[in-house]
Amino acid sequence: MAPSSAQPPLWLPDRTHVAHLTRFMGWLARDQGTTFETYHQLYEWSVTHPDRFWSTLARYFQVRFGTPPASAFEAGHKAMGAVWFPGATLNYAEHLLRFAADENPVDLDQTAVLFRSESQGQPVRLSRRELREQVGTVAGRFRSLGVKAGDRVAGYLPNRPETLVAFLAAASLGAIWSVVPVELSSHGVLDRLTQIQPKLLVTAVAYRYDGRLHDQRQAIERIVAELPSLEAVLLIPLDPADEGGVTGDWNVPGTRTISWADARSSQGGLRFHRVPFAHPLWILFSSGSTGAPKPIVHGHGGMLLEHLKALHLHLDLSAGDRFFWYTTAGWMMWNFLIAGLALGATVVLYDGCPKFPDLSVLWRFVSEERIDYFGTSAPFLMACCKEGLRPGAQFDLAQLRGIGSTGAPLPPEGFEWVYREVKPDVWLGSMSGGTDVCTAFVLGNPLLPVYAGQLQCRGLGAPVEAWDEDGRPVLDQVGELVLTGPMPCMPLGFWNDPDDRRLREAYFDVYPGIWRHGDWIRINAEDGQCIIYGRSDSTLKRGGVRMGTSEFYRVIETLPEIGEALVIDTSRLDTAGATGQLLLFVALRPGALLDAALRQKIVAALRTELSPRHVPDAIYAVPEIPHTLNGKKMEVPVKRMFAGVPLERAANLYAVANPDALEFFARLAHTAATASHGGHGGTEPHGATADHGEKRDDHPPHTLS
Repeated sequence: MAPSSAQPPLWLPDRTHVAHLTRFMGWLARDQGTTFETYHQLYEWSVTHPDRFWSTLARYFQVRFGTPPASAFEAGHKAMGAVWFPGATLNYAEHLLRFAADENPVDLDQTAVLFRSESQGQPVRLSRRELREQVGTVAGRFRSLGVKAGDRVAGYLPNRPETLVAFLAAASLGAIWSVVPVELSSHGVLDRLTQIQPKLLVTAVAYRYDGRLHDQRQAIERIVAELPSLEAVLLIPLDPADEGGVTGDWNVPGTRTISWADARSSQGGLRFHRVPFAHPLWILFSSGSTGAPKPIVHGHGGMLLEHLKALHLHLDLSAGDRFFWYTTAGWMMWNFLIAGLALGATVVLYDGCPKFPDLSVLWRFVSEERIDYFGTSAPFLMACCKEGLRPGAQFDLAQLRGIGSTGAPLPPEGFEWVYREVKPDVWLGSMSGGTDVCTAFVLGNPLLPVYAGQLQCRGLGAPVEAWDEDGRPVLDQVGELVLTGPMPCMPLGFWNDPDDRRLREAYFDVYPGIWRHGDWIRINAEDGQCIIYGRSDSTLKRGGVRMGTSEFYRVIETLPEIGEALVIDTSRLDTAGATGQLLLFVALRPGALLDAALRQKIVAALRTELSPRHVPDAIYAVPEIPHTLNGKKMEVPVKRMFAGVPLERAANLYAVANPDALEFFARLAHTAATASHGGHGGTEPHGATADHGEKRDDHPPHTLS
């Protein structure tokens, strides 16, 4: 991909608009007596002096401490083991329900939450006053059940206002929140919740997705039966128009059942229990696609400062903005989204399928509700591109100022489609981070240009570098994405990992004391813009040349016959000089055939746009590509299966959005292994249909989230 200077920008900042980042730089000049002429200067200061940067940020956002901190930072500059704001107390929920970044109290009649589901034509609106009142009453009910600081409150929930209210109620008490998405089976839920042993479960009796009503009662019964720590279940009903006899007066067998109406009628006022800066706020789970899901613990203070910084300074979010990110309640982007409340923004929730009744549904929603900032995923934008959608011509998007993209690298063609077919003056910010830190540390910047395929900057306070195989920082070449210093949003640890062994193995074993994130990144020396190339554990290493899979997909998935692709290199990275096979799997668009002509077209495209080294040894047509619940391609499990690892050890089927797809790959790997050992001739099935296995509580995949 060409460096920034070799291509024209797709977007330039409006010099008449004073961004919040500009205001912050001016405030710093007055507060610190230091003038920053460029973003790069500000960034270097923020990572060189993390103690000064984060303490300054706390003052800028008027963080309300119960007990002020003794200092901002202790324990050196290592990424692991840093202690932030020792002695300080605060509460995350208090800041979300408090006031805006302009330091003026928010009008309590202002809309705090705007919600629509796929079955509701009219949106539901909650004012700040109503949200505060609901949180206060539900928190009162939690208190009456004995929920206190440190107890775990779990959710098995869709993306609804009640989910937000329940979280804020738990956080206000200092209880620890953990939500699992409704598309998980009971087995997948138990894989997670048995690790943290919650006292209270908040769940929905049923939910609607892709035009279908999904009854959760059997799954809930299984979950409750396997969680002896539970003392009560709080049930959220469906919208009245959706109940259809599902909700009724059902009580969960074997435990105390409380209705949402009961919780809402409780006596209680809004009170905030201020906890230590590093007190656990929530437990997020890794996808668990290749093993037990990791229970990642984040703290009140770290999440508050990071989200204020990212949303206000990098996304330029203001009080009164309508901030929408399409997400499930179980994806970390939900946690990122709701932090907009702390800035006085209106948080916009949508519960439903992103392609029901058609792929235009979210664009229609953005238009009708006059959304200012729309966040989504790269797979969703590429699906719209492949489908030939023209949202800008179909809908009024005059209000739309920014689009955020994450979940996977957005290729240049995705950028170009947005500027051609959505809006020529929209600010498109591609972002990269993860559940591990519950934020993006490579993201947008309102002061810098947008170039196709590139992420605008490394985030303030995020000491991101690209390292080569010898652990040396490099510019203008692909390297391992590492964090060389601490950030307050780094995990407090994994739940029930008292000696931090699992934490070290996950992030700090390769480079002791240095966070290895597991992505390939290139940082441009010229302007600091970045390119993410995919996971480093699914590297394509051909003839000594390493390449991230995103470059491969950029070539393949632009072919009109290809719906989606997955590529693996069966080489063992720990075996010097050994070369395995490069295997390409393609899910074809309707009417396409993997015939000799298409094979030749694929080979020619790869040979021309990548290199002859990257022509695959075999191409397989498959019914669909397997994804995690967050829509990420499952490259590593597929690679493991083609290395001979059985399916049950290569992946956790209960963490897969479309398990039938992975089962098909397992059969294909077995067939390929048989052929390579002198068995019957190899097969490259086209249009095959997987034998549908066990239904997993009837949960549909969310593959575009």
